[in-house]
Amino acid sequence: MSTNTAAIPVIRPAVSPGDALHRRARTTVVVVLGLLVALGPFTTDLYLPAFPAVQASFRTSDVAIQLTLSATILGFALGQLVVGPLSDRFGRRVPLLAATTLHVLTCLGAAVAPNVGVLAALRLLQGVGAAGGGVVAAAMVRDLFHGHRLVRMLANMGLVSGLAPILAPLIGSQLLAVLDWRGLFVSLAIYGAAALSLAAFSLGETRRSDGGSADRRGTVRARYRAVLSDRVFVGAAVVGAMQGAGLFSYLAVSPFLLQDRYGLSPQQYGFVFAVNSVGVIVGAQSAARVMRRVGPQWILVATISAQLLSAVALVSTALYPAPLVAVIAPLCLFMTACGFAFPSVQVLGLIHHGEEAGTAASLLGVGNFGLAAIIPVLVGLLGSAAASSIGIVASVGGVCAATAMLLLIRPRTVPPIA
Repeated sequence: MSTNTAAIPVIRPAVSPGDALHRRARTTVVVVLGLLVALGPFTTDLYLPAFPAVQASFRTSDVAIQLTLSATILGFALGQLVVGPLSDRFGRRVPLLAATTLHVLTCLGAAVAPNVGVLAALRLLQGVGAAGGGVVAAAMVRDLFHGHRLVRMLANMGLVSGLAPILAPLIGSQLLAVLDWRGLFVSLAIYGAAALSLAAFSLGETRRSDGGSADRRGTVRARYRAVLSDRVFVGAAVVGAMQGAGLFSYLAVSPFLLQDRYGLSPQQYGFVFAVNSVGVIVGAQSAARVMRRVGPQWILVATISAQLLSAVALVSTALYPAPLVAVIAPLCLFMTACGFAFPSVQVLGLIHHGEEAGTAASLLGVGNFGLAAIIPVLVGLLGSAAASSIGIVASVGGVCAATAMLLLIRPRTVPPIA
């Protein structure tokens, strides 16, 4: 595999299109993009506290319910493969609005699903629709901002990506106090419709339609080649996917682990989930400042180490009757590492691929969500209510991420951000 990064000079500060926006307009763009980014995690996680209720409603197994999560994640991965390249070719707005419309319609369908098979099919389509928000938002940020401004904006998006999985189960658990599980999908449809309206009226086209390199990379195949021939991008995608595997194993196991094994109510589960994940906020908020002095590749070295340490602690819970705190503490460490990792992976993956930002963002997402689609099945086989299942997945992922860091990214060869 060749490398595009060895000969890339230090990125120099430049006036970016986003700098020309008034502060209020820039804030509006960031908020709307944040809502679109959060649509994916909310689609995945809002109904996590309802897993036991959905299982009882359809009188099926917990593995079957976890498969609906796999279907959503798979749809998210497939949607990014389609929406990302389309947004590079035809502009950002139309693919974004079309995908979000699909999301709203399938949410309404899921609210009246007659059985778990139909629910899984609709969840697959929900994932496809939600993919538009995540991949196009990342591409729009790359269109609008450069240099350290890009780092700050991607850190903001990383904060949203980290906060949304925290808030979604918490909000879902509170909604379950007044709604049944079907009402959660109606709520999700309302959120999607609001995000769609704001995007339609607030976001202009950010994709430049000039000649030059855009024409040279005008085909889907050429854009994929430009991205996949960059070893640093591939390495960042692998690291992001491996850390995402640990995160999604937690999402799949935690409803049964905390509610069935430790006896928490849906509301208590949402609270513990939020407290346990506060490290994501700290990590994402700190990442942009740290990257002023430390390259994102070195941040990822630290996050991989934290992942492996927390994985060992979680695997060890299989050896003794672990109290709740013995599970929450290593998970909090891992979630903090994820908070630092989210923007670092985005920066390494997108900063050198402005002309094919949609394709690059889609591949980062596919690497993450494509692997995550099989995680619920895997943890179901390992033990759907066991903390050690999370530890096993996170440890394997950590070893793979460390290998990618050593062989592909090669931290000392990555040029700094000016």
